[in-house]
This record gives sequence, structure tokens and C-alpha cells, in this order.
Amino acid sequence: MIGLISATAAGAAARDRLAAAWPERTRVYEGPVGDAVRAAFAECEQLVCFLATGAVVRLVAPLLGDKASDPGVVCVDEGGRFAVSLVGGHGGGANELAREVGGLLGAEPVVTTATDAVGIPGLDTLGMPYEGDVAGVSRALLDGEPVALVPEVVWPLPPLPLAAEGDRKIRVTDRADEPADGEVLLRPPTLVVGVGASKGASVEEVLGLVRASLREAGLSPRSVAELATVDAKSEETGIVGAAALLGVPVVTYPAEELAGVEVPNPSGAPLAAVGTPSVAEAAALIGGGELLVPKRKSERADGQPAMATCAVVRRPARGRLAVVGLGPGARDLLTPRAEAELRRASVLVGLDQYVDQIRDLLRPGTRVLESGLGAEEERARTAVAEARKGQAVALIGSGDAGVYAMASPALAEASDDIDVIGVPGVTAALAAGAILGAPLGHDHVSISLSDLHTPWEVIERRVRAAAEADIVVTFYNPRSRGRDWQLPKALAILAEHREPATPVGVVRNASRPDESSRLTSLAELDPATVDMMTVVTVGNTATRNIAGRMVTPRGYRWQASQEGPK
Repeated sequence: MIGLISATAAGAAARDRLAAAWPERTRVYEGPVGDAVRAAFAECEQLVCFLATGAVVRLVAPLLGDKASDPGVVCVDEGGRFAVSLVGGHGGGANELAREVGGLLGAEPVVTTATDAVGIPGLDTLGMPYEGDVAGVSRALLDGEPVALVPEVVWPLPPLPLAAEGDRKIRVTDRADEPADGEVLLRPPTLVVGVGASKGASVEEVLGLVRASLREAGLSPRSVAELATVDAKSEETGIVGAAALLGVPVVTYPAEELAGVEVPNPSGAPLAAVGTPSVAEAAALIGGGELLVPKRKSERADGQPAMATCAVVRRPARGRLAVVGLGPGARDLLTPRAEAELRRASVLVGLDQYVDQIRDLLRPGTRVLESGLGAEEERARTAVAEARKGQAVALIGSGDAGVYAMASPALAEASDDIDVIGVPGVTAALAAGAILGAPLGHDHVSISLSDLHTPWEVIERRVRAAAEADIVVTFYNPRSRGRDWQLPKALAILAEHREPATPVGVVRNASRPDESSRLTSLAELDPATVDMMTVVTVGNTATRNIAGRMVTPRGYRWQASQEGPK
């Protein structure tokens, strides 16, 4: 919960804007400011104070305890110009909150955390437990000193400016080791603990077995991702309680699925009880991986039969592939989600001219793999291959990644051994439509006139279908030096079903500095003025030129009312 505190009418107005935007995330604290801050500090994970920074410093100073547990505090000035991350930049999430608040209120986020200032992700923001000399290693990264990465297990990390060797180290491990001097241990969630339990097994028996199994195998409990079991045990008190104390979820599977997993130690007892010859080993192995601890039973101090079993598997690292749409070119049409993925990726794959558009957004240490026009399939294969190595990869394309861009070839290469995230973007058709007016107000279709990947016979059939259906058409890739007859042919097909005066919008380099646009008609459009950087939008029989804007009404009743009685 985010506590909101203000002292003036201007502050209250900005406060109420946040409360309206985030009704489920925020709580307004009324009354004397000092009392409000103290109450919110005790009850909320984060605070936004619409007060001077000096006032907030004096109010929160006596309340501060530990940066790992204190709430994040953001200050917004009286004029709403700045959102200042004051306390809890990383641990309290104040840095990201300042950016979110700034985005909503139109304020400039002010983040002074050293790593954020130079674009290096803080080691305490990587989404996994950590131990060791975080301050010393972070300082070495900031000072440009060599810091070595020692990946004992592979896990997708954001970009870090690391060296092959160095006196200071970042070790990615699930081993129960103590950090050496000048070393940070990152604990990725690599371990799956399969558990089985008889009805009534206690939390102490299940938890004791899990902890003993990890300890004796030299594994860190901080790398446990989940406890896995059979569906029939989803509410077993011992399993649910043990998971809660470990701070991990319980994941369950149907008995018939577990019965199909090959295990080294099947047993008749679980087969009779829940319908599978293995619970602990099968539940741990169902997602693949290396069996580190075969099934073992609990040992009870009272000498009674064991009521719990467990097995531990190191699951294979899953790389992460984000397929990112950059929009039509303007920086302010690049979505916040796309920008976040660019900063998260340790490997960027893309067309050289698109890489140049966003190179300044990449963090230090990002490995860039760029290539020229015509290498789309090669880029897709490269991106998937890098993700399969356990990397965090961003594959970029213009517009929306799924529209005539890189999502299709990437997904054709990918399989279920990596995580794929689609990041939508503003398409050229949408950008051009906004410039022209509202040409896409009713049903519309986009058709590429390039026959590089699609035979012309197929393209022509689609154009003819759109013409006969009276659908607004946006043409991508309309004309190049080597393809100069396809656009005239497509326009001729549309002219068989639409009047010569049908509005046609032509937009070149939509949203870019050299953007140009014009509104013409089906009869007057000169195809020679169109190139590959142009989007051509042809209206339907209802589309009109209204005050120089291309408008397609949402329904034909509107058209009839404009034309009057017949």
C-alpha cells in the first residue's frame, strides 16, 4: 500500500490525482501532517509526501530503522515539478515509484542512487536474495574496477559491466557457501523441492526434512523456488505451513501427470494412496532438471513411521526473450514497458538502424548483436539461441513486434525451453491514422504489398477480398525501386468497388522528424510519390474528407444522416 500525505490545497489536488489513478494501491492519510507521516510509515510499504523535502526529512528521520525494511519515500514539490526519491531507493522501491509518480503527474523523477545515476542495476534490485559485500562490489562497478562474474548456475541477469577476472566477484550460486571477502553471492531460484506427506503430517516434520535435505546436500534454502506436490495434497497443513515458513509457493500437479514421470525410486504406497508411484521425485522432476537429492524420508524422534518425503531438483535455467516493438520512430511513442525491457536485457538483437534509435537507453554492459536489412530470420535464430544459453535477451523491431516484424520468425524458432514475452508497440498504421484523422474508425485491414515472403497471387486475392468487403485498407511496403507495379495494381482493384473521390491518406516517416502527410483521392494518388517509408490508407465507401481530415464513421447511419434523405 502507498500512503499519500499532503498539507496544502495544491498538494491535495495532486494527491487526489494519484489516488484516482491507483485506487487499489493507495490510501490517503488526513489530519496533522506529522501524525499522518508516522501512521503511514508504520502501515505502508511506500509513501508519497506532497511536501518540501526538508520537512519530510525531519519527519521521517526519527522513524528510520533499516534500509531493507523501511518504506520507500517519495517527495513531490508544491508546484508538481519534481518527484524526488528520498528514502528506500532500491529496497523500498522509491526510485521506481518516483518514475511512476512522475509519469502520472508530469513531474521530473529525481533519482540520486549512484547505480541508477550511471545506468547500472543495483545488486539489491535483481529480484533474488543476495549476500556479501554489496557496497564494496557496487562501488567497484561504479569506479570502473574489474568485477568478475562467476556463474556456477546460469540465470538471466540484467546487463552489468563485468570482467573475466577481478579482485571482486559476483557469484551466482545455489550452494550453501559463505561469501568470501569482496564477493557477492546471488541466490537464483533454481531449486524445486518435491514433497509428499501423509495426512496429518506436521509442519515441523515437513520443514525439518526439507531443511536437513538441503543442508546435507550443501544447498541454500534461499534458492528454493517452490514446494511441489500432488493435487491431492494441495491443502495438507504440513506442506502449506512449511512453504509459508520458507517463503515459497506450493505448486501441485494431477496424479496422472506425475505417474508419467520416470523416477529412480517409485513406490507402491503413494500409488495406492493418491494414484501415482511417486510424489516427491515426480513433482520435483516434472519440469526437468538434475536430481540432486533423491527421495528421502523424514526421521521421527518418537520412532513412529515417517510421514513426509522430499526430493530436490536443480531446474534448468530458462532464458528470457522479450520481443520488443519500438513504435514508429518517435521516442515519446516508445512505451514504458518497451523501455524497461531494453534496460533489462543483457543481450540486444536487432536491425542496425533500429539499434541506433535506442542505443542511448541501453545499460552499460549490454551486448549488442546487430545486422543489416534482409537478415530477419538470422536475427530471430540468434536471439533464441542466446536465450537458450540462459540470457535475458531483447529482440527489437519497429512498430509492433507482432505486425510485419520480429515476433513471427522468433516464435517459429522458439520452443518451450525459454520464456517469451511480447511487448506491444504503436504500429505505423496507427501512427499514420492519428496524423490523418480517424481513417480507421470502422473495420480495417493492413496488407503488405511486398511479395518477398508472400506470392503476389495471394496478396492480390486479399486486396480483392478487402475491396469487395468495403473495408478500409492500409498498405505497408507499398512501393520500392524493384517493385513499382504492385501499388497501381492494388489501387485499380479497389477502384472497381469504390468511387474515384474515395479519400486516400499518404504518410511518410510517421512520427519522425521528416514526417510528411497529405490527403488525396483514389483517382488522384500518384504511386510514383510513394516509397517504402510510406503508409497508404485507402478509405471505404463511407470515409469522408472533413475539414482536411480523413474520417471513417463507426456506422453507416452516420453517413446517411450527413447526406440527408434520399
